[in-house]
Amino acid sequence: MGGVSIWHWIVVGVIVMLLFGRGKVSELMGDVAKGIKSFKKGMADDDETAAKPAAPVDPKVIEQTQASNAAAVAKAEHKA
Repeated sequence: MGGVSIWHWIVVGVIVMLLFGRGKVSELMGDVAKGIKSFKKGMADDDETAAKPAAPVDPKVIEQTQASNAAAVAKAEHKA
C-alpha cells in the first residue's frame, strides 16, 4: 500500500507513449542528451579558462592604479 511497483511505472510509460507518441519521446531524450553535452562542454571550457595563466601586467599600470586608489582613499578620509 502506497508503494510504487514496476507495473505502475509500466502503465505510466504506456500512457506517456500514447499521449506523446514515440517520436516526441525520442526527440525529448535527444534534447536532454544535447543539453548534457553542452553543459559538460561549458564546464570543460570554464576549467580551461581558469587553468590559463593571466597575461603579464605592466608594472607601470600597477603603480598608476595603486596611486589612483591611494588618492581616492586619501580624499575619502579627508571628507570624513
